[in-house]
Amino acid sequence: MLSPTPMSFKPNPAPGTCPTLPGIGLLRVAGRDAAAFLQAQAMNDVVALLPARWHWNGLLTPKGRVIALFALLREADDQFLMVLPDFAAAEMAAHLQRFVFRSKLDLLPLENWRACAGPAPTGPDRALASGDSLTGWVLDLSGEGADRGLWLLPAGDPAIATEDPATSRSWRQADLAHGLPRLPADQREAWTPQMLSLDRLAAYSLKKGCYPGQEIVSRTHYLGQAKRTMARLRADPAPPAGSPVQDGQGRELGSVVCVDGDELLAVLAATPDTDGLTAAGQGLARLELLNGLAR
Repeated sequence: MLSPTPMSFKPNPAPGTCPTLPGIGLLRVAGRDAAAFLQAQAMNDVVALLPARWHWNGLLTPKGRVIALFALLREADDQFLMVLPDFAAAEMAAHLQRFVFRSKLDLLPLENWRACAGPAPTGPDRALASGDSLTGWVLDLSGEGADRGLWLLPAGDPAIATEDPATSRSWRQADLAHGLPRLPADQREAWTPQMLSLDRLAAYSLKKGCYPGQEIVSRTHYLGQAKRTMARLRADPAPPAGSPVQDGQGRELGSVVCVDGDELLAVLAATPDTDGLTAAGQGLARLELLNGLAR
């Protein structure tokens, strides 16, 4: 049997103090074969994940391109919760169902649960979740300069509040500042994990067994072929996702991946800092990527 026992909720937010965060799908994967199934499909080491612990993970195409990036929580030995930014749970369930075949498991979109912004849980271990699969969970998404908890709660929990646009904007900006790409639909299957610098989040494994895209990920790592990497930039107004990024001589260096407010993440050629970056006619200023979101 795996361990440890999940922690109880700490702290306990007051009623109506956790604003709902839009666009985050919650999919439960449960059953005898859940761990083996996810181990074969996902890019991080699912088997090594203990109950009540979580990490960043993702799904790739056979060509090693990121379909989805998500937090994966092991709720119990045979039960997992996928926390899916910008990906509907029902859509992910339909995607995974194509690969279930004879595996004994259920894919259960938690349509009556809500992802909310709230206080960070106490304790030094940021990869240890608090809660349980009945009353809800809180994940510590704190990082450098941002203390925050992602509360996953059944609808009707008194702590849930309606969405606050300022809180949602602040949450997304913190994601981008820490190098967590929020992939819109038109940016899916466009980038490898190395292009998105997902090593910063410890989001993929080079040691686990085979999974779709694993050969590309390993070859890129061991042959040193990652020629593009993630950059955090600022522009006002910010160019839309997909916009080409050019240097001062008009050479294309990459493109914008995701945007929130005046900040954006872009995949650029892995070259020394270049002055005069532009996208969609806007000048781009480089910002430092913050640390502390790896789990």
